[in-house]
Amino acid sequence: MYRLIITLLILVTLSCKQTNTTNQTTVKAENKVSEVNEKPFIWEGANLYFLLTDRFNNGDTSNDVNFDRTRETGKLRGFKGGDIKGITQKVKEGYFSDLGINAIWMTPIVEQIHGGTDEGTGVSYGFHGYWAKDWTSIDPNFGTKEDLHELVKEAHDRGIRIVLDAVINHTGPVTEKDPVWPDEWVRTDKQCTYDTYENTVSCTLVANLPDIRTESNDNVDLPPQLVEKWKAEGRYEQEVAELDAFFKRTGYPRAPRFYIMKWLTDYITEFGVDGYRADTVKHTEAYVWQEFKTECDYAFAEYKKNNPDKILDNNDFYLVGEVYNYNISSGQLFDFGDKKVNYFDPASFHSLINFEFKWNSKELDYQPLFKKYSDILHGDLKDFGTLNYLSSHDDGSPFDANRTKPFETANKLLLSPGTSQVYYGDESARRLVVKGANGDANLRSLMNWDSIAKNTRTKEVLSHWQKLGTFRERHPSIGAGMHQMITQEPYVFYRSFSKADYKDLVVVGLNLENGKKTISVSRVFEDGTVLHDAYSKQDVKVENGKVVLESPYNMVLLEKK
Repeated sequence: MYRLIITLLILVTLSCKQTNTTNQTTVKAENKVSEVNEKPFIWEGANLYFLLTDRFNNGDTSNDVNFDRTRETGKLRGFKGGDIKGITQKVKEGYFSDLGINAIWMTPIVEQIHGGTDEGTGVSYGFHGYWAKDWTSIDPNFGTKEDLHELVKEAHDRGIRIVLDAVINHTGPVTEKDPVWPDEWVRTDKQCTYDTYENTVSCTLVANLPDIRTESNDNVDLPPQLVEKWKAEGRYEQEVAELDAFFKRTGYPRAPRFYIMKWLTDYITEFGVDGYRADTVKHTEAYVWQEFKTECDYAFAEYKKNNPDKILDNNDFYLVGEVYNYNISSGQLFDFGDKKVNYFDPASFHSLINFEFKWNSKELDYQPLFKKYSDILHGDLKDFGTLNYLSSHDDGSPFDANRTKPFETANKLLLSPGTSQVYYGDESARRLVVKGANGDANLRSLMNWDSIAKNTRTKEVLSHWQKLGTFRERHPSIGAGMHQMITQEPYVFYRSFSKADYKDLVVVGLNLENGKKTISVSRVFEDGTVLHDAYSKQDVKVENGKVVLESPYNMVLLEKK
């Protein structure tokens, strides 16, 4: 009898262990399904915030002046104190998360020329970041390596990607403090006329902006000014050793473009940045960007291999190109007049900045605008993307320079198919016309934090951008999904997106009546489904294929609760 009881106890124990194991397996399986069904990050539908590092937020006043950059400058043409710490501060405060931003693109942070130029608008310094002196250093006006590490960590902790800006086409201008690079590195004699492919690529963009000889495959030595600088900083041997290892691994000739590619991809392997916006793409041979993509992909894979605990997802490295005046209506081709180039194929770029969007937004109402972009992105540009903007740092014809239409700007930018580029201050109606400023300086004023804090109108505008932005961030279907109109009057549409086991559906209504609204949703949601209007923040139930809600707003953003 005693033996029988022991045997029964053993059997019960084994059974419990099997049950526990089965339960654990089930839980693991359920967790796996849950993970699969989690909202994916989709670059094609991302909400990207573009800022001038120097103009956004000053987080460290101790680094405001370096290299004796103290000459009086033209209006808004000098350093104003913005830095990496200032961006991190706003990340920590939740400013970007409250806007629904899931990627930040910052202007170049590499060390800029020390001197200033005077091209008739007063002295200008390289506050904008596009006048490189040393690609291997972060300019102290912008911060330190430690600052960049912290920014990437804090952003990634909140699901925000970091995109840097890559300049391969040119060095900074020549000044009394910044000698020209050797002839085998740069050309200075031929200025672009932009009438042919050759006269757009193998030339200087403007006077005194030395053009890197990106076509060259000749071995060249390091510029003597870099050798002298690195030796003075005590890192010459280390930099040379890294270059030797790079050229040994790749087999590339020691040609100018490959040096720069090495220096730029170091920011990927060291800091884990998620993407690059490539500057002046059409002014450099198309194959250069294929080579750059190869090295970016390698560096990103190395970072993930060396930092498995810091991997956000399985997305590829993001590359978006600035092919000035590229229009989405052209599909994958850019026309130089005598030659057409496909910057998407072979896959140099995942996406190109779309210079057409501001004109489409002026000419088209919501439905033709949204349909046009949905059709192209799921047709000619299928598997690729576009980056839409309505204002930027160097486009002198923004959609709404005087900021009289901030609500329409938000609606068209944040609800259009494609990746949205919010230019700093779009969300707060920062003026793009500044008294006393000339040219692109108008577009580059300081972020209007005081207005956000004190001005009632600015707060209303910001609230609108926040509601649309966070809705967009929650729903990849807005930017990456298929667009379908439900009714013309009132104007209601839906977006649908699916990837693996993940599905996303939303219904949006614009230009509706203030007060009571009846919205048809039968094509999207079944009767009995509880929906949440993210704009008025109220719940409604689908009955007879419709929802009825009352709010003082003329729009609804419906999502499944």
